[in-house]
Amino acid sequence: MAEQTDLLILGGGTGGYVAAIRAAQKGLSVTIVEKYKLGGTCLHRGCIPTKALLRSAEVYDTIKDAATFGIDNVSDYAVNFKTIQDRKQSIIDQLHQGVEGLCKKNKIKVLEGEGAILGPSIFSPVSGAVAVTFNDKSKEEEIIVPKNVIIATGSTPRTLPSLPLDEENILSSDGMLELAELPKSIAIVGGGVIGVEWASLLNSLGVEVTIVEFLDRLLINESSTVSRELKKSLESRGIKVMLKAEVQGADVKKKAIDVKIAGQDDLKVEKVMVAIGRAPKVEGFGLQNTSVKYEPKGIEVNEFYQTTESHIYAVGDCIDTMQLAHVAMKEGELAVSHILGETVEPLNYVNVPRGVYTNPEIASVGYVKDNVPADKKVKIGTFSFAGNGKSLVYGANEGFVEVIRDEETDDLLGVSIIGPHATDLISEASTAVYLDASPIEIGEAIHPHPTLSEVIQEAALDSYKKAIHK
Repeated sequence: MAEQTDLLILGGGTGGYVAAIRAAQKGLSVTIVEKYKLGGTCLHRGCIPTKALLRSAEVYDTIKDAATFGIDNVSDYAVNFKTIQDRKQSIIDQLHQGVEGLCKKNKIKVLEGEGAILGPSIFSPVSGAVAVTFNDKSKEEEIIVPKNVIIATGSTPRTLPSLPLDEENILSSDGMLELAELPKSIAIVGGGVIGVEWASLLNSLGVEVTIVEFLDRLLINESSTVSRELKKSLESRGIKVMLKAEVQGADVKKKAIDVKIAGQDDLKVEKVMVAIGRAPKVEGFGLQNTSVKYEPKGIEVNEFYQTTESHIYAVGDCIDTMQLAHVAMKEGELAVSHILGETVEPLNYVNVPRGVYTNPEIASVGYVKDNVPADKKVKIGTFSFAGNGKSLVYGANEGFVEVIRDEETDDLLGVSIIGPHATDLISEASTAVYLDASPIEIGEAIHPHPTLSEVIQEAALDSYKKAIHK
């Protein structure tokens, strides 16, 4: 007889396991089907491993600049990439054990294998029963009939037809994380978040890096002034940035790869990384057996994450929203709340904080000056980290903060930051947006001195031309 459960979740990544924990906390019986490991892309192939590598790169940069801080005779140092990779893996393992522990604590059943959604059958009069094929081939297939399903299957790296991935010479971010040693040179195709983060860390570790971007600037979704500042910073570190450049292919030779770029000489490098985003995973788990609508850009859902079959939900990278771990987590929580019949406030994606972990870091929330609605009249306040005492103490005074204020309503519409610890600083702005604060309230709130947060305070005041130190 088929097993019954209140909720079955396909995928144990950030969206899936957070939804599972929230549902279990509310008293539902929950089953997760996960092919690989709990934690998904973010924990094993994305957020956490890349940030671990970036931290090693940051430490190396600090050592190289030791003399600037009065620390002399620091000369016998070198990159041990194996140790860097081992440290990265130990962090992943610790967090993975934590997620496993949380699922166990909340009595969530975790099945290691693949799930396929079935159409109406002898097991259920409606779509949604799931056939589970276990990784352990000695186990027989199991049928589970849940009252509700949440699809959280995530995404896979995109590539170009002209750049087929082999994960040895032409690599995705997944392949990059498995490198045994650093290449001497690399071309990174794509100047979005993934591309610029890898460019920053590889450059810090001594790799010759070229970014090849098809569009006319890096980080197209961030403020254009932030994009220009990042390009300037990367180039000052020796990273070559090619904009409006179309990659037409790559000729893999014995000791080098010739990257072919329209209208340019071939670019000779040791490795190529393709960083043009990730594609929603919508095939291979039975959606064709249901009436759920989906296409390559993702599964169709409403504001409560219901598909066209009301008892089947979808969250995270497999739907057409922002591909961010914290977004997937929130979507998972909201989907569970809707399943439980609770009042749900739909997520305003404009006000989701975003972070880019380059050196210098970038973060933003709300609108950037390039996408403010045409009907809004705004004032923009700015302040430079070069005018901040804590920045100078840290020796990290690149960058600035932009604050956007609605002149008519005095609402805080957006904050963009490029500079030290931007991804931590953005939480103040994100909270202010959530609480519907105005920039003057940020500006008049006492900020401790000396801190980096004073830059946000000054930029907020500058939107009224009231900055003290400008």
